[in-house]
Amino acid sequence: MGIVRKKFGNQEFEAVYKVEEAEHDMRLDQFLQIYLKSFSRESVKEKIKQGDIEIIGRPGKHRPNSKVHYGDQVLMKIKRTVHEDEYWRGKKLDLIETPEIVFEDDDLIVISKPPYMAAHPTGKHLFNCATVFFEKVHNKTIHSIHRLDRETSGIMLLGKNPKASNKITELFEKNQVRKCYFFIAINKGFKNKDHFEANERLGALEQGLKRVYINNFPESSNLGKSAKTNFSIVHQNKDYVLGLAFPKTGRQHQIRVHAMINNLPLLGDKLYLGSFEMFQRFKDNIALEDDHELMQIPRHALHAIAINLDYKDKKTTFKAGIPDDLQNWLRTNLNINLDQLRQELDTEIDSYFKASLR
Repeated sequence: MGIVRKKFGNQEFEAVYKVEEAEHDMRLDQFLQIYLKSFSRESVKEKIKQGDIEIIGRPGKHRPNSKVHYGDQVLMKIKRTVHEDEYWRGKKLDLIETPEIVFEDDDLIVISKPPYMAAHPTGKHLFNCATVFFEKVHNKTIHSIHRLDRETSGIMLLGKNPKASNKITELFEKNQVRKCYFFIAINKGFKNKDHFEANERLGALEQGLKRVYINNFPESSNLGKSAKTNFSIVHQNKDYVLGLAFPKTGRQHQIRVHAMINNLPLLGDKLYLGSFEMFQRFKDNIALEDDHELMQIPRHALHAIAINLDYKDKKTTFKAGIPDDLQNWLRTNLNINLDQLRQELDTEIDSYFKASLR
């Protein structure tokens, strides 16, 4: 596709697209739909009417049915709107938009991503993104090496140049990166054990909006894709369980689904502690009081706490602290020493990463 340039600002995104030969004589609204798949046709038409989309160098008013010609360049502007806002009990949340830097050198930035920050621009989320933030800081392209769900916080790697990014991406593709996630779960009859492994296969059965819900299948099934997660439990009582998850594969929602299967749905998980219908209510900002009561917190309690990889010929572990929102919940709901908890987590993390190198 003919993307000429993109420019991100705090409140506005600009992109210029070049019309290719196969797109000659296409309607302007149809041409833009190639690039704006998350926008409805009516939304694109409205943006053209508002003057946010124009064919560069062509005088006169542009309309949705204006024809584009081979070689034309089309400018599109998207202003920041409510799409990146998040609400809890009817009130807009104050989102953290400045990520903590865990490590940085000439090739790599390691951050502790705040919840609701996307890895990179996608769909309607174009502004509160890790790559966008650091592109404004460094005035150059920043590469997203891997991703976390928007609600998931924690360790994320960003590349400062293509060579370093491709090298680390290769490690992910070859399954040579070890990851660890801290979680808070609701105890739904969890069997008292310190360590266990989940091997259920994972995949979506539904199409359309419901494809966000990931189903699970027995390890012997031919449905879904193979998945494996090791779990280590560090604290539990009759209501809650705290633990670490070490995913060996990288399937969508893997930890959340594997935890739920073992009677450990994550605190705040609208899909797997709740349901698809509840997830939609939160998405549409019409969640019920009972929904809020069940979730307890605005996002699922999953945090990428550590990652281990071979960086510049040395096995390196990067760790992130437990974020404030989860710390606040722990102080309020569990009689637990957070410093002691962190020591226990670090011991488990270091032991697992050391064993995985053998």
